[in-house]
Amino acid sequence: MMNDQPHFNVAYSLENVSFSYGRRNRAVSEAVLNDLSCLILSGRVLGILGPNGSGKSTLLKLLARVFEPQQGKIELLGDSLSSLSQLEVAKRVALVPQETVQVFPFTISEMVMMGRSPHHQGWGGWHWEDSQDWAIAQNAMEELDVAHLGDRLVTEVSGGERQRAVIARALVQEPQVLLLDEPTAFLDLHHQLDIARIIKRLNRDRGLTVVLVSHDLNLASQYCDHVLLLNHGRLAAMGSPQKVLNPEIIEAVYGCSVLVDQHPQSGLPRVSLPV
Repeated sequence: MMNDQPHFNVAYSLENVSFSYGRRNRAVSEAVLNDLSCLILSGRVLGILGPNGSGKSTLLKLLARVFEPQQGKIELLGDSLSSLSQLEVAKRVALVPQETVQVFPFTISEMVMMGRSPHHQGWGGWHWEDSQDWAIAQNAMEELDVAHLGDRLVTEVSGGERQRAVIARALVQEPQVLLLDEPTAFLDLHHQLDIARIIKRLNRDRGLTVVLVSHDLNLASQYCDHVLLLNHGRLAAMGSPQKVLNPEIIEAVYGCSVLVDQHPQSGLPRVSLPV
């Protein structure tokens, strides 16, 4: 099922993409994604939705070239993703994982600066950061409101502050595409809204293409331009929240009845469970 948008300003093109994880003592691996074809438009916010095990995080890792499909092809900004080195991908795409484990006690500034590493590797090997790198990092930290935490250890700040710092680290890569795996997971309601608004602002002000995985249908409805709904590794639906988030599609994918009305302020779909 192809996205029905015109073939221009395309960030990603996926054609018949399939992926399986290898399983020990099994002759045939179980497919996680099956024959997936779609277009992801540049400059938009796309939410990837679906039940547990539907392939959401796997798809995000394929877009970041952490994994490569066994079948099909993916193009990034007109280039075959498989033809690009991981370094070339890192200069175009920044991935914010669901959990960031800090083994060493880095400060917020040090962690954010790590995002500049793709710009310091190449023919001449590694180069130390310069004043331009520090200016880019400082700007990102100010934009994410963590500059005042620069000297604090990553382990000493709240979950919301840490998530903002991780997004700042992604921004200093100067990517064209920002991939986020459940960016509001483990956060309280205040910080969930904070991160969602930051993502929308970065899309609007920087023109970033944003692809985010979420379990929250309502967050995706309010903050995403388009949503992609997966079911058992296959594309169940893709389009605007108004098109995809309707009771029939949700019940078919999630196996439960829901109520869908309009949010009183935005007019976008609002999903709730019947009493």
